[in-house]
Amino acid sequence: MTENTATSKEPIKASEIDPKFKYELSRMHGSEKLLRCFQCGTCTSDCPVARFSDTYRPRTIIRMAQLGLKERVLNSDTLWLCAACFTCTDRCPQGIEVASVIRVLRNLAAEKGIVPQVFKDQAACILESGYAYKIPELRIKKRETQGLPPLPKGNPENIRKTLKGVKFLEKTEKEGEQA
Repeated sequence: MTENTATSKEPIKASEIDPKFKYELSRMHGSEKLLRCFQCGTCTSDCPVARFSDTYRPRTIIRMAQLGLKERVLNSDTLWLCAACFTCTDRCPQGIEVASVIRVLRNLAAEKGIVPQVFKDQAACILESGYAYKIPELRIKKRETQGLPPLPKGNPENIRKTLKGVKFLEKTEKEGEQA
């Protein structure tokens, strides 16, 4: 995922188009209304992330899915920029759950192993320690010197039980064992 395929200026080749993709998506929970989108741009104009990004455009992601550009959309770096604030969903005049469609696309990408490294690292840390990030020893010592109570122990075993069956996490755990 070195190139941002969602905003790629490369011409679309007929071989890239999967005409069944939009129908597959419309049968998945959360993206049933995908075909209602008429590209008004409300999702993008109201998106707080799009305001600060030159590349993130929910409208573009939805259009790529509608056009059947499966590989481009699933390999897109911008797919992972959605903050899941649901502003797009709240404002869509067609009632499309844009954030949910993006979640469905992320899940499909994750099933194929297409996940930014930062999320893989975070998942590995959660499975290892129960925390999203490794807490540096310096911070732990600083808490002690300031008389603060110790941080609660993470419970990775309970997290593993809760997330049993989540393919992305199972794949992450296997990758961690191989490393």
